[in-house]
Amino acid sequence: MRSITVHQLKDVLAQGEALVVDVREPWEFAEGHVPGARPVPMSQAPTLVGTLPTDQPIYLVCAVGARSGQVAAWLGQQGYDTVNVDGGTQEWVTAGYPVEH
Repeated sequence: MRSITVHQLKDVLAQGEALVVDVREPWEFAEGHVPGARPVPMSQAPTLVGTLPTDQPIYLVCAVGARSGQVAAWLGQQGYDTVNVDGGTQEWVTAGYPVEH
């Protein structure tokens, strides 16, 4: 499993479309998330298998990077190209990057 910083994710997003999956709980997601992120709580990660593209990286984010790291590792075992976002949404917000509500 690869990992990147929130600064690197911002650069990836600036280059065009990227698939970002936010594995936090719905109430956390509603409080603010990386623009364009798709909400899929960690407990629902198995529902992602078969629904995600296999020809592009999948960037996983949570609050600080722990839950997303677990989901990234698991999805990686299922054959997906996963990238964990270290620092998660908390670091994204701290860096002053935009959030959607």
